[in-house]
Amino acid sequence: MPDLYDAPAARLGLLLKNRGLSCATAESCTGGLIGATLTDIPGSSEWYRGGVISYANEAKTRLLGVSGAMLATRGAVSEEVALAMAQGACGVLCADVALASTGIAGPGGGSTAKPVGTVWLGWAWHGGARARVFHFSGDRAAIRAQAVEAAILGLLALLADRG
Repeated sequence: MPDLYDAPAARLGLLLKNRGLSCATAESCTGGLIGATLTDIPGSSEWYRGGVISYANEAKTRLLGVSGAMLATRGAVSEEVALAMAQGACGVLCADVALASTGIAGPGGGSTAKPVGTVWLGWAWHGGARARVFHFSGDRAAIRAQAVEAAILGLLALLADRG
């Protein structure tokens, strides 16, 4: 069994705490798993503000301020929506940084352009944001688990880049 304190979520929590930063999440395809992973870390209340599970497009719009027009033209699984979700989470949860997930975990719902396993992750901070697409494989649980890990590792990398 891996040591919880060596896990990426624990490393992220320590980094956030040491820098005096707070974090929030906006999740669609991961359905709260990122927030659950972060709150598995003892003391997470010192740096984790909370999360929005915005599975439906209406929730993305109402809770995170994602543009309905953007959802209609770009689709929920897109760079633009991942960025808007992360930025929305920073705003509504008054966090310094946020991470967001939107994707197709399967087994259905994929297309030629966006096959099952396509996940956009977004990270935002005051003054900026970035997103990246991933193509995960496996069943629904495996895709979601990979998305959680990539989201947390991505925020760790972002914070390392920003000193």
